[in-house]
Amino acid sequence: MTADRAQLSIDRGVRNPELMAAALALFEGRLHDAEPVLKAHLKRDPFDVAAIRMLAELAARIERYRDAETLLRRALELAPDFLAARSNLATVLHRQGRSAEAVEELAKLQRVDPDNLMNANLKAAALGRVGEFDEALELYEQVLQSFGKQPKIWMSYGHMLKTVGRQADAIAAYRKALDLHPALGEVWWSLANLKTLQFGDDDLSAMQAALDRGDISAEDRFHLHFALGKAHEDRREAEVAFGHYDRGNALRKALLDYDAEQTRAAVDHAKSLYTPDFFAARTGHGADAPDPIFIVGMPRAGSTLIEQILSSHSMVEGTMELPDIPKLYAKARNMGGIAQLSPADARELGEQYLRDTRVQRKSDKPFYIDKLPNNWLHVGFIRLILPQARIIDARRHPMDCCFSNFKQHFARGQAFSYSLSDMGRYYADYVDLMDHFDHVVPAHVHRVFHERVIADLEGEVRAMLAWLGLPFEQACLDFHANDRAVRTASSEQVRRPINRDGVDQWRAMEPWLGPLVDALGPVLTQYPARA
Repeated sequence: MTADRAQLSIDRGVRNPELMAAALALFEGRLHDAEPVLKAHLKRDPFDVAAIRMLAELAARIERYRDAETLLRRALELAPDFLAARSNLATVLHRQGRSAEAVEELAKLQRVDPDNLMNANLKAAALGRVGEFDEALELYEQVLQSFGKQPKIWMSYGHMLKTVGRQADAIAAYRKALDLHPALGEVWWSLANLKTLQFGDDDLSAMQAALDRGDISAEDRFHLHFALGKAHEDRREAEVAFGHYDRGNALRKALLDYDAEQTRAAVDHAKSLYTPDFFAARTGHGADAPDPIFIVGMPRAGSTLIEQILSSHSMVEGTMELPDIPKLYAKARNMGGIAQLSPADARELGEQYLRDTRVQRKSDKPFYIDKLPNNWLHVGFIRLILPQARIIDARRHPMDCCFSNFKQHFARGQAFSYSLSDMGRYYADYVDLMDHFDHVVPAHVHRVFHERVIADLEGEVRAMLAWLGLPFEQACLDFHANDRAVRTASSEQVRRPINRDGVDQWRAMEPWLGPLVDALGPVLTQYPARA
């Protein structure tokens, strides 16, 4: 199918009342209305590339990125010059953490559509994800010279400035975005997410005015609720703050597809698969390289702090939350299952991890960090394909940790975190599986309790470095002086000396946290007895 035929498909869609209704439903966030219409239409006309692209957009909205990618590749197979579909594909690749691939797709687009603002913006973001920060900032600045009245570009520029530690410049960029679009909820949340900025009365009035509008999107609305929650929490207005957090979470959860039973099933499967006999029968499997250091656990449990401490060491490079282990795990399951992997398979998967993550390594340091928290589900798989890799479990008091997640809006992923009961179950499942690995592969995982790091920084750092086989370096205690880029919600917090600011923040909102307490069950009272 040529580009002209792709355009014909789009033109037909404009005249099709069903597809127009589906498009409106997508625009308004009514995904449950759009999906059956699109699927029924594609049964009748499986070659309608415009409808395929719309269904891919729907899949991406609910974070079914692999489905979205499959659909978009089908659309491009039918219409290779369908530029909008290729742009969507680049977005989906970027959101899966495959930003180097996204840059390749965007380079193709730039050759035929060099003035496309959104593609340039996405390329800058993708460059940032592969660590090319100077190039990314330069591209943002070039785009803003021509499109300086685009609030979302200013917002993205602010994100990149925050990542490299230019907080004052980031705030200025965010404020510029709000000057252009005062109801852009993600910008308000971005300011709140700095964790160090205090909103003034004018800010609260502006956010509330935006929230009172009837014409803002569901996405703007939940971002505003999260930002207002932070603003009122800072003012010690606990009930009002919780109300905003609760509404923001409910709105976000409604747009996601998360089933706590699936997480439980994954834990049960891992416990039945990864036994002492499993590993005894696979001695010598996997790639021998000791380079990776994995930091796993719950989000908001202190993993960024541990990464900042370790990456201040002369032999350790910090990277980011890498998506490669989940991707390779999915590949391994498609090869017939984890238990069926041959020694050569396990070695190749480990070597592929090392190859694919090479793009994130910007120095010749012998060790590097992958701090994707959700890799706790894949500790057994990591042990199989990278048996010499080190694994650190970053753990924080369940109430502090889960409450911190509840008031955090994540750009993507962490779908469990928008319900107190889902979150409590997720934390309990995580502890259960980590206990299992403590029994199956004793001492293979080093646990670091956040509260102990706060109480005795030097003692915990020395213990961690000794476990890693690294000499002690003073720079690890002076981690806040490290000017490396940090791409998580804790970026500004880890640029400050160690402090207790995050301890016991949940207690102000304890009256409304009953569902979390119930879902946590025994892990709450046992903490930190599992050390």
